[in-house]
Amino acid sequence: MAENRALNEQELQELVQASDSGARSPRGMVGLMVAIIALSWSVFQVLLASPIGPYVLPGDLINNARQIHLAYAIFLSAMAYPLFKGSPKDYVPWYDWILAIGGALIAMYGYFFYQKIVDNGGLADTTDAYVSLVGLIFLFIAAYRTLGPVMVALAIFFLAYVFFGSSDFFPEQIRWAGASLRKAMSHMWITSEGVFGIALGVSTKFVFLFVLFGALLEKAGAGNYFIQMAFGALGHLRGGPAKAAVVGSAATGLISGSSIANVVTTGTFTIPLMKRVGFSAEKAGSVEVASSVNGQIMPPVMGAAAFLMVEYVGISYLEVIKHAFIPAIISYIALFYIVHLEAVKSRMPTIGDRVVSVWRTAFGMFAFFAGFAALCYAAQYPVRLVTSLVPEGAAWVLALMVILAYVALVWVAAKAPDLEPDDPTSEIVKLPEIGEIYKAGLYFLLPIVVLVYFLMIERKSPGLSAFWASFLLFGILLTQKPLKAFFRGQTNPMGFFREGLFDLLGGMIDGARNMIGIGLATATAGIIVGTVSLTGIGQVMADFVEFLSGGNLILMLVFVAILSLILGMGLPTTANYIVVSSLMVGVVVHLGAQSGLVVPLIAVHLFVFYFGIMADVTPPVGLASFAAAAVSGGDAIKTGFTAFFYSLRTVALPFVFIFNTDLLLIDVTWYQAIFVFIIATIGILVFTAGTMNWFITRSRIWETVALLLVAFTLFRPGFFMDMVEPPYTDIPPANIVQRLDKAPVGRELRLVFSGPDYDTEKPKDLTVLVKVPEGADGQARLDALGLSVTDQDGKMVADEPMFGSELQQKLQGFDFYGDMPVTLSNVKVPNDQLPKELMFIPAFLLLGLIAFLQYRRKEDDDAAFAQGEPA
Repeated sequence: MAENRALNEQELQELVQASDSGARSPRGMVGLMVAIIALSWSVFQVLLASPIGPYVLPGDLINNARQIHLAYAIFLSAMAYPLFKGSPKDYVPWYDWILAIGGALIAMYGYFFYQKIVDNGGLADTTDAYVSLVGLIFLFIAAYRTLGPVMVALAIFFLAYVFFGSSDFFPEQIRWAGASLRKAMSHMWITSEGVFGIALGVSTKFVFLFVLFGALLEKAGAGNYFIQMAFGALGHLRGGPAKAAVVGSAATGLISGSSIANVVTTGTFTIPLMKRVGFSAEKAGSVEVASSVNGQIMPPVMGAAAFLMVEYVGISYLEVIKHAFIPAIISYIALFYIVHLEAVKSRMPTIGDRVVSVWRTAFGMFAFFAGFAALCYAAQYPVRLVTSLVPEGAAWVLALMVILAYVALVWVAAKAPDLEPDDPTSEIVKLPEIGEIYKAGLYFLLPIVVLVYFLMIERKSPGLSAFWASFLLFGILLTQKPLKAFFRGQTNPMGFFREGLFDLLGGMIDGARNMIGIGLATATAGIIVGTVSLTGIGQVMADFVEFLSGGNLILMLVFVAILSLILGMGLPTTANYIVVSSLMVGVVVHLGAQSGLVVPLIAVHLFVFYFGIMADVTPPVGLASFAAAAVSGGDAIKTGFTAFFYSLRTVALPFVFIFNTDLLLIDVTWYQAIFVFIIATIGILVFTAGTMNWFITRSRIWETVALLLVAFTLFRPGFFMDMVEPPYTDIPPANIVQRLDKAPVGRELRLVFSGPDYDTEKPKDLTVLVKVPEGADGQARLDALGLSVTDQDGKMVADEPMFGSELQQKLQGFDFYGDMPVTLSNVKVPNDQLPKELMFIPAFLLLGLIAFLQYRRKEDDDAAFAQGEPA
């Protein structure tokens, strides 16, 4: 068996390039041309997002921006990614020129023949159909070379179902009516239902700007600054390099859309240091994998899934960020604790001779992040003051204030030496001094403040917010080196302007190359989305999961999680989310409602998203695990399994927020949100201690079980409170009018409907959550809900709800005109329960008992270790 070997720096960069930006770098004029085309893509996207876009770009280009976006991606994929393993990497072969130009032209077909398509009402004629089919072939080739075979195989499978799903080859349970070539190609290529659908639109409008922002920030040196700051703050602790990896990956995850790039960027520094203090190669790689993949669930970008959720769920971007925030934060806190427990269990040494208490370190980190959040929030007050004083010229005054703040921060940075990456393999590793290095990159926080301010305070669109943050970065890249040279008194400071110009151009080219895979992934995933909307295969998936689970709610969620994991294997984050959400969200909503579980749509989307990204960790395809193994020299499969074990908290959290939506800050006040965060943090730490078999000292079996029970109680106290006092009282459906008459406005009721499914005609139950509307009496309130029921032989038979009403949307899966009637079979009224938080009292008492017993036992374990005996 070949010995595992850690790759060198050049090999690692080639690994990242092959995955994220392409392994081919053509030389000479071709290389210059590719760079210019990549640069022009960035310029086009920046103009498209800018306030002056409608004035400087022709309307045709704006209306067909998705086609242009895909054309760039297909062309650059042929230039940057070799088609075969043996294809040349230093020049572009003849067949790739054909694939590049042909693919780009066909992607622009909707632009060239826009008027013809509009005149035809979006229906493809014979020529359109065959051109679209060729376009799909070009797209598949580009996706294969860029993303690998998994994405293409999935898309082809679903496309085959479109064409052959009506044949006897498919079982009757999943057979559908079928589609002609013209109908299928209209759906997949000509209209905005397939390839050029919502996903590619989000990639065009939002994702590109955020990827570009990350590339520019990395080019400016922010990535190295974040890593050095994390290592300086945490390197002195036990297991410090691993803790620095967690925090550094959280920071770089904000600017990186790739878990693989995140692994290699931070891992080349942290993994050798983790191995030095006692982590095995597999554990060191696993810590980096777990923290890097977690960067994809961290707002504000979430691997571009945040912007897609806005479109799919129909809520604002700010709402998506609010709902995703606490699970992401406590997941990182838990990973930090995992690292701490690993270090304590193995009694790992520290690096350096610095002595700083853990509490002081924790307080310092909290103060930094709290200060940054306060700065972002407080920025609105000077803005309001300036706007009120000079309403006409406020924009210019504010721009001048930002420039002055930037110049002042660069002046501070010029007093400190520029940060150079340390060599983690050297004999002596000097811990960076926070007091010395923090000045060197404070101005990197300025564009992040601008981004957060526009997103959270001004509530501008994500695209416009990223534009202004990127625009500021343009200025930083151009001027940071000349300004530093000027403040340091160096001769010819303007000579550094040229370096800054090349940095800016390089960052824009890198941003475009990093977008190739995302653009193609969203386009190819559009085929799967189009298949779901065209064929109704979502119902088939629901029936399949219902069959596997036997109608059991927990088993249903487990099977959905497993299917999301399988569907996500080998896919980049963005495509991953599109695929799993288009196939699995409807399954959870449909089967959950049948089982009486009414879950907000955002919770379901986050559920499948979490399990989709776990595919980056999980063998046998876990791409991030393979990248970490390449850095550490460890076994890739073992690294993947260890990383999956470290990620158990990421596996558990989706089940938690499905049943306890407080964790997503749904319908909670700000003070309740603080309480939820504190309890959730304690809960995840206790869960981590249970799964790691170590709390204060090594846990006994009953203590592990008790810790997991405590964690479950903290996360879902309602489970036990429902045993003490039922949450709902069932009332006869015939009494619904009287109940509505007495119920206060806004009170939630659960209505259970029974009847035939519209597609299968099989009987089903569906639980619907409604709020009591305003009305003069019970009948008026029932009418306001759009519901009409009549008593027929003791059954409350429901007519089809009023068109446009909320119930009409929720009950559209029933066949109201079949032989079997749709009935209101049950009405559930909430009880006035005791506060579920009372269950925290016995949970904390049990936790205190475990802590007391382990604390007493710890002294004996420490004494045994001191004598060389196993603890």
